[in-house]
Amino acid sequence: MRTAVCVDVGSTYTKAALVDVDAGRLVRRAELPTTAGSDVLTGLDQAIEAVGGAGEPTYVCSSAGGGLRLAVVGYESLVTAEAGHRVGLSAGAQVVHVAAGPLDGAAVAALRAARPDVLLLVGGTDGGDGEVLLHNARRLATSRLRRPVVLAGNAEVRAEAAAELTARRVPVTEAANVLPRIGVLEPGPARAAIREVFLRHVIGGKRLSRGRRFASLVRAATPDAVLAGVELLADVTGAGVLVVDVGGATTDVYSALVPDAESEAGPGRDVAGTWWRSRTVEGDLGVAAGAAGTVAAAAAEKLALSEPGGPAGDRELAAAAARIALRRHARGHVTVPGQPRTGRRDLRDVRLVVGSGGVLRHGGGAYVLDAVLSDTAGGWPAPTAARTVVDEQYVLAAAGLLAIDHRDAATALVNSL
Repeated sequence: MRTAVCVDVGSTYTKAALVDVDAGRLVRRAELPTTAGSDVLTGLDQAIEAVGGAGEPTYVCSSAGGGLRLAVVGYESLVTAEAGHRVGLSAGAQVVHVAAGPLDGAAVAALRAARPDVLLLVGGTDGGDGEVLLHNARRLATSRLRRPVVLAGNAEVRAEAAAELTARRVPVTEAANVLPRIGVLEPGPARAAIREVFLRHVIGGKRLSRGRRFASLVRAATPDAVLAGVELLADVTGAGVLVVDVGGATTDVYSALVPDAESEAGPGRDVAGTWWRSRTVEGDLGVAAGAAGTVAAAAAEKLALSEPGGPAGDRELAAAAARIALRRHARGHVTVPGQPRTGRRDLRDVRLVVGSGGVLRHGGGAYVLDAVLSDTAGGWPAPTAARTVVDEQYVLAAAGLLAIDHRDAATALVNSL
């Protein structure tokens, strides 16, 4: 039996899974506190030992230290800035700021205040306007905001923009345009570049561990690994998949839909590209550190909550967080304050709804998912014929980590849901 260990190093807990990669079977799993206060390798090694995986090939994803903080700088808020925002989320980032148009001093100050780890610089379709992309590259090059840049804009001026940054010793990684044509969103190359920069510049820079071993083990930000697992699940089932992950501080929603030709080319197509494989993260919704945000958001959404406390209160908070997060995911979002809401998703044809998170895995899954599918007052049409399941063994992240090297094993894992 060949085995491998998949480990998710979270801000609170480190979760390890020993997988039989020949049979695609989960052999053993363990969950221990993350040792972020000293060295995350301590808890990681303890988790690997707990599942009997010492010396086995190890695949790690991480959201410790706040994960990946990304700022997007685009050309126009409803098109390239929005496209960049979607790509950043799909790469597992927490998008902490979005700027649109030519940067001035105030805009650069706002970027700096957001404390991003990485900047995604986009702008212009291929062959379109290149002046804003060049202007913003020059502004960033001469600013005191010394952060790695992923450059994924207009192909005709991309090399020139990269040269402006490298001349001032700003680390820059080039990728294909996220929006080569109006309505055509191509997230893959930029998503891969963001992952590369995250691994090279961010993990080592978080000071989570002494030495280089931890950085060498990490292969992805945790949400990026989960989305890869969700994408694989959608591919093998041939149906739309929706995942809601309720955590202590944030609630993430992932959707992988079946492409529709009319939406891609019809008159109502989204100018920033159709987002078939997507993620949104709600930083104000959770059941522990984010409980106050959930209560406030529930009041704004006119959702009644009883007094929280104990398991029943946690379950109710989780249901509220899940409902609100899905409402926002389906209704779209405001990329730049004051601009219209964009990115609406039609989730009616979703056939599988997966719940994740501690409250759901420890007995609250049916309650939370029933609340989600019976939400008729949120301004979004719920799936009409979906099966629900809880990812009790946390296989989506493991499958996403294994998908490149052991696709058959990863496929078997997601089929076990």
